[in-house]
Amino acid sequence: MVKKPQQLSKAEAAAELEELAAALARANTAYHTEDAPEISDAEYDALKRRNAAIESAFPHLKRPDSASDQVGAPVGETFSKVGHSVRMLSLSNAFDESDIRDFDETVRRYLGLRDGDDLAYCVEPKIDGLSLSLRYESGRLVQAATRGDGEIGENVTANAMTIGDIPHSISDAPDVLEVRGEVYMSHPDFAALNARAEVEGSKAFANPRNAAAGSLRQLDAEITRSRPLKFFAYAWGELSAPLADTQIAAIERMAALGFSTNPLTRICGNVSDALAHYREIEQQRSSLSFDIDGVVYKVNDLELQRRLGFRSTTPRWAIAHKFPAELAWTTLEAIDIQVGRTGALSPVARLQPVTVGGVVVSNATLHNEDYIAGRDSNGDPIRDGKDIREGDRVQVYRAGDVIPKVADVDLSQRPEGTEPYVFPDTCPECGSEAIREEGDAVRRCSGGIICPAQTVEKLKHFISRAAFDIDGLGAKQIEMFFNDADLPIREPADIFTLRERDAINLTRLKNRDGFGEKSVTNLFESIDKKRIIPLNRLIFSLGIRHVGESAAALLAANYNSWAKFETAITNARVGEGSDWEELVAIDGVGHVMAASLVTAFHQERERASIDRLVEQLDVQNVEPRATVDSPVAGKTVVFTGTLEKMTRAEAKARAEALGAKVSGSVSAKTDLVVAGPGAGSKAKKAEELGVELIDEDAWRELIGDA
Repeated sequence: MVKKPQQLSKAEAAAELEELAAALARANTAYHTEDAPEISDAEYDALKRRNAAIESAFPHLKRPDSASDQVGAPVGETFSKVGHSVRMLSLSNAFDESDIRDFDETVRRYLGLRDGDDLAYCVEPKIDGLSLSLRYESGRLVQAATRGDGEIGENVTANAMTIGDIPHSISDAPDVLEVRGEVYMSHPDFAALNARAEVEGSKAFANPRNAAAGSLRQLDAEITRSRPLKFFAYAWGELSAPLADTQIAAIERMAALGFSTNPLTRICGNVSDALAHYREIEQQRSSLSFDIDGVVYKVNDLELQRRLGFRSTTPRWAIAHKFPAELAWTTLEAIDIQVGRTGALSPVARLQPVTVGGVVVSNATLHNEDYIAGRDSNGDPIRDGKDIREGDRVQVYRAGDVIPKVADVDLSQRPEGTEPYVFPDTCPECGSEAIREEGDAVRRCSGGIICPAQTVEKLKHFISRAAFDIDGLGAKQIEMFFNDADLPIREPADIFTLRERDAINLTRLKNRDGFGEKSVTNLFESIDKKRIIPLNRLIFSLGIRHVGESAAALLAANYNSWAKFETAITNARVGEGSDWEELVAIDGVGHVMAASLVTAFHQERERASIDRLVEQLDVQNVEPRATVDSPVAGKTVVFTGTLEKMTRAEAKARAEALGAKVSGSVSAKTDLVVAGPGAGSKAKKAEELGVELIDEDAWRELIGDA
């Protein structure tokens, strides 16, 4: 039985987050960039949901490469890039009714609503297609862009103009209007397209979603015109004037402007009605002419949406309720061991490819050695104690709360003579001892920087999208340079000395296979551009365990400059001293993350590598967020006790919007403590330190909300 996130030990949670990060990264690239998904949408959403749930239970374990901070994937090189003026975010996912009721309770709690208060939802089918944003200026379509990574998409304007559902001009609309929706292909049109492909002897598409995505991304717009694409509108981006006061009215306004909207969209007065509509749509799923993979619930009142706001990649006011996925039986051909950036040995099942829900699955994670042996970390049996062996007939589980895994084994089909799998106790990459520490669910390579797998993975992280993101230097190039005897890249600083080392090298890079003078010049220029780097990106790029993208942003916002950050972390000692107290007082930075950060900076070889890197860079300060004329801008605020007129989450969001730093503990650097009924030790400590202490009414008056 799979544990709930709250039941995991810290070691188990960290191990699973590592597996999830690798699986989601592969899935993102395959789905968003290559239009060739290796797993289904349901499986991907299950992975992301599990990842978010574990991070919620263990925020200090959040990884630098966490999918929670990512939307989609970087765009390819086929089309020009387009920046979205308003980010195109993804949605949080749910898989059962209890998740939706929890969502409703969370929204109510955030807004301070009681169970009996009205809270209507706009409920609509979730179309399985390709997201598209259409920008209209003065009523004319001027740009169409794919979602990409949420901030930058692909310019597909010429292709979008060939889709009959997309009007080229509209009237009685705001001067600036970005209509967002989904490009899709109907079942009859998909069947006809593949029938034509068969006659012509060309390759057929695997499913309607792939067909739609591939058709929209054609270099020749006439090919797109020949493909039967359709478009449903359901959202918006930048607006020069509001469309309406509610979600449903805004959708009706888009329909009046000439856009196709989904006829199954409904307004539901409460969560029970919303769930009833979900069940109605689920019953109709097989008879619809287009693919859907769930239902989306959105708080109907747009003012409440504004109050709820956004997380890093998802809105708080919406959630996707996914349909149950499927199971499939196949043969487990081999068990491979992959070594991750932190040294974790992760077993992967290599499967005989099996098609489930239109997607070919050829591998699944096996978590760790206990999972293979048929037991959990406590020694209790899972799968009725059945172990997993090479050659087994296995059931692949593709839905729910878990990473893609082998859910069951058919012992009646187990080949004779198979032996239990023996998990390696040495690293397959460097031969170092693989140690499983007490309380850790995974076995880790002890080789550290001498292990090529760990070093290569850290370098790949360094040049990842959220870190240095160097054009022309991707994972394949990192592997090539790592193994290069003449121009090796073995640590991040080596990237920035590549040009000068190449200049004195006998075998110039421009003369090698795969390179030319122009490509080398472009690479060196891309590297030089990244010498100027914001503090938060640098911190994230270091790949320190437990320090994710969000944590790096928190640290950068707190210390503002590399000099202050480096001095504070250097002076900090785990568990003691003012620098340690300041570090753990940052809201969102826990003791485990802080200890990992401090330990990294005190390891001689790792610190030397960091210092060599920084010598090559111009690290840009991160200015503290400040709101003009805000009385709390730049101040450190602590909330304690029970707030009666706004929720704690809303109070925190409001304070940060006004430029304040919200801390989780009181120290000498705290400027203000807002104490509600039940305030205890934090209020007492504020009094002891002479920190200003006010109640909720005084806080609301101070920020102008009274």
